[in-house]
Amino acid sequence: MPTVSVNKADLWKRLGQEYTSEEFDHLCFEYGIELDEDTTAEVEEAIKNGLPTDPPQLKIEIPANRYDLLCIEGIARALRVFLGKAEAPRYKLAMPPNGEVGLVNVTVHPDTKKIRPLFACAVLRNVKFTELSYASFIDLQDKLHQNICRRRQFVAIGTHDLDTLEAPFRYEARPPKDIKFKPLSKDREYTAEELMTVYESEKHLSKYLPIIRDSPVYPIIYDAKDRVLSMPPIINSEHSKITLNTRNIFIDVTATDQTKLDIVVNMVATMFSEYCAEPYTIEPVKVILPDGQSKITPDISGRHTTAHASYVNSCTGLNLSGSEVSKLLQKMSLYTSLSPSNPDKILVEIPATRPDILHECDLMEDAAIAYGFNNLPLTFPPTTTVGQPSPVSEVSDVVRQEWALAGWVEVLPLILCSHEENFEWLNHEDDGKTVIKIANPKTLEFQVVRTTLVPGLLKTIRENRSHALPIKIFETSDIAVKDSTRERQARNIRHAAAVWCNKTAGFEVVHGMLDRAMKMLDVPRIGSQDHTAKTGYYIKETSDPMYFPGRAATIYYRPPPAAAKNSISAVKQEIETALHLQDMKLGTLGILHPTVLEKFEIGYPCSSIEFTLEPFKKQVPKIWTNEE
Repeated sequence: MPTVSVNKADLWKRLGQEYTSEEFDHLCFEYGIELDEDTTAEVEEAIKNGLPTDPPQLKIEIPANRYDLLCIEGIARALRVFLGKAEAPRYKLAMPPNGEVGLVNVTVHPDTKKIRPLFACAVLRNVKFTELSYASFIDLQDKLHQNICRRRQFVAIGTHDLDTLEAPFRYEARPPKDIKFKPLSKDREYTAEELMTVYESEKHLSKYLPIIRDSPVYPIIYDAKDRVLSMPPIINSEHSKITLNTRNIFIDVTATDQTKLDIVVNMVATMFSEYCAEPYTIEPVKVILPDGQSKITPDISGRHTTAHASYVNSCTGLNLSGSEVSKLLQKMSLYTSLSPSNPDKILVEIPATRPDILHECDLMEDAAIAYGFNNLPLTFPPTTTVGQPSPVSEVSDVVRQEWALAGWVEVLPLILCSHEENFEWLNHEDDGKTVIKIANPKTLEFQVVRTTLVPGLLKTIRENRSHALPIKIFETSDIAVKDSTRERQARNIRHAAAVWCNKTAGFEVVHGMLDRAMKMLDVPRIGSQDHTAKTGYYIKETSDPMYFPGRAATIYYRPPPAAAKNSISAVKQEIETALHLQDMKLGTLGILHPTVLEKFEIGYPCSSIEFTLEPFKKQVPKIWTNEE
């Protein structure tokens, strides 16, 4: 959840009332936000010691989907409406005196499709900034960049002093060597190629360079005199920077996602439209698209939907009329009216500042917040359920308990690892069809979701080499693989794995671990050529480059036969059993290859075992307690 710091005195002024920390904490709780910290005590202590300090701040945690509360303007506006001290403002587009002819125009060049194709903008006229409101204006842009904009990857915001520029504007995409301008806070001009080098050493901007660095063209915005406004998503121009004296603001927003673009331009424009000479008015801009069509931005028209008092009552346990629900929704800055034909139906207009409302359940939640969660009646649910572990978790607990009783230590490594650890270091190859790769890994250590538990166990041994031998550790947890048959395109599989590290290899030790686990799972051991056994497990020598040659085996499992529907099915099952067609591969065990141990920096022989627990979850054995 994002945290917004607001000036305490400024917020009290906007709310028209002062609160104690306890009172304001209670108000925040009622509205669905949280007071994280009040710095008043720290400021008083600093003043007492003669130290320089900022005015007292309130640090407020905001729900991640409430972009309208990411600045003091939005917080104060919402709380005033919630407290009944004001009505929800009506935002409107104000045309220039000469109508649509006088609109600022922006032409979008076709080449922008190669890098950042979407564009929207707005104009705020006759703005009067103070130091506090100016700082809030900058901070809101940063908060949006870090949240919905995903660190400028999806959306980037630029704000400019319109009086220093001349319309119409052009949004283009050019090769970096053809772009040259003086960037913000610099004293000379640079080409875009040079800026990629200059900003590598600047921490606050270097993280955005990869967004466009490898593109053959960079996005750039010009005015009528070829003066640069911005090179999104990196930096604005020094020429058009806004100051406390700025009166007319041009807001440009570039994006790769249309929904996020609309939300962001609306947020910036509506939040600071209160500082215009005519509050809550926004001057639109005409954007001419590459195909010759044009559109007016921003679109701040409200969305119309309906709520039903009966639905709100059924979810909250209340007994409210339509008019009462309507008043509750108005407290949450929504515009409502009753349906003339149905008293249970509330007509709701959702303002542009509330993109978080997607369904009637969101309206129900707002009504419950306005009513007060603590005021909702306490009732027993109509049905009762008994919680119980999932079958695969019960199987895992059987294995975990037995291996722990055998003196082995359970470990919990991370589920993410590097590609090398998951494949190359185990002498395996990536087939490109199994592993789930992270799109934007923070570090090389977290490139893929593991497809085996062994790397995590070996890294644990590596970090605990100073411990006395033998080191014997295990893990029962999930791996993940691609699965195109599922909606989420992935599937979790529960595995059990263990590694023995000692002066001797210990193949017989991990073999014993397998036998004990299977005994507790009521799975008998059978011979690999036993055609008469209906169910059981057996091991068979295998060649796996992860293991020492001749010291590895594959674990096979023959599931119990399903009830045959007729004599033909029974004969078919007998044939499949005789040919081992029903036998499935559970996993492997063996002595790890020296090259694997060398890559994990382990100097002693190791044996490992890993197998899946999924086939056993349908027949959960009885877990005996100490009393039994």
